[in-house]
Amino acid sequence: MRKLILIIASVFSVLGIAFTILPLGTLAIIPTGIALLLAFLSLKKSEENQKKFPKFLLIIASVCLLSVIGKELFIKDKVAKDVTFEKTKIENKKEDQKELENLDKDLE
Repeated sequence: MRKLILIIASVFSVLGIAFTILPLGTLAIIPTGIALLLAFLSLKKSEENQKKFPKFLLIIASVCLLSVIGKELFIKDKVAKDVTFEKTKIENKKEDQKELENLDKDLE
């Protein structure tokens, strides 16, 4: 039972690391929380000489969880308005309108 829990905790830890690195927002909390829970459970089921790997998984999951929470709290996503694009879009619209007017004049 302990080995199965360790394997599942390892898989969720790897998923937690991947989701933490990728820009997925708070979605990384789910696998990281599961990994944290399973690592703690395997730590409780382990004997004294078998606690090294569960402690390692617990530390990794904790660091991932803290980094996800830190990224969410301290890094703000800002969308800047692109003024040059807006100007270009307006100019292109005016040019297109002039071209359509010229085509109308040519057809008449």
